[in-house]
Amino acid sequence: MINRLIYGVHRVLGTVLCLLPLCAIPVRGESFVNDSLKVDGAWRHFTVFLPDGLQNDAPLVFVLHGYGGGIVRENPITNAARRHGFALCIPQGLKDPQNKNSWNVGYPFQEGWKQNDVKALCRLARYVQKRFALSRVNTFLTGMSNGGEMCYLMAYSKQNTFKAVAPIAGLTMEWFYRDLEAKKPIPLFEIHGTEDRTSEWTGDLENKGGWGAYMPVPVAIGYWVAKNRCTHEITERVESLKGKDGHDVIKHRFTGSPSGCDVWLYEVVGAGHSWHIDDLDTGEEVWQFFCKYIE
Repeated sequence: MINRLIYGVHRVLGTVLCLLPLCAIPVRGESFVNDSLKVDGAWRHFTVFLPDGLQNDAPLVFVLHGYGGGIVRENPITNAARRHGFALCIPQGLKDPQNKNSWNVGYPFQEGWKQNDVKALCRLARYVQKRFALSRVNTFLTGMSNGGEMCYLMAYSKQNTFKAVAPIAGLTMEWFYRDLEAKKPIPLFEIHGTEDRTSEWTGDLENKGGWGAYMPVPVAIGYWVAKNRCTHEITERVESLKGKDGHDVIKHRFTGSPSGCDVWLYEVVGAGHSWHIDDLDTGEEVWQFFCKYIE
């Protein structure tokens, strides 16, 4: 009789647990996991950040470093991941011909370098999604400087891995604009300082800076406004987080796309080359853009 009672209790508890949604059960505590994956003969090293209580099928955001950079665990997106419960993948670029960690976007000094970072990042995303039980649908890409250029190249490429991109201080190389045609609309969000002396707001079509010819930021964004067929612009000027000691931000939001793919441009007035965390909560702003596209 006692055995039957215990068996009955187990059955009831099992039924109740099966009826609970999986998303209601935290699956892991906070951790940084180092890993690597071999793609086309090259080992791709990366760190995955899993915030406390991350749920199965949670969104995944890739964060790409700038030229010569590397894996930074506490980057401007990490705290947003903690607050909102999404995972990060922080990969490291391979050594280019200048022996710098970078993403291959066709700088003049990368000529002859055959690494296909679009393919590699897509492969890496599928691996991370599967290994950590993360969403195959809600995967996004952001990055600063050279990482921002990689965001633009991904947007121009024929890929179905990254649902939206957010380049920070990124450039549209002239060859992207001239030689590539995006296959479909994609949500895009750029944050850029108007006095950026590395990635000039006004472009550098004569390659005076040595990075290769690139488009003015407003022209580069205009491509995506047209591609996404946005019909309305909402403009708002807000004060820096530092108040009068910082840089005001002009928020341009282009909406009305038939596909729902907005284009946002945050013009950080008078600011230089950075993630702009002194004037904005960059991680929060990027996530608020990405989460519009969560399914």
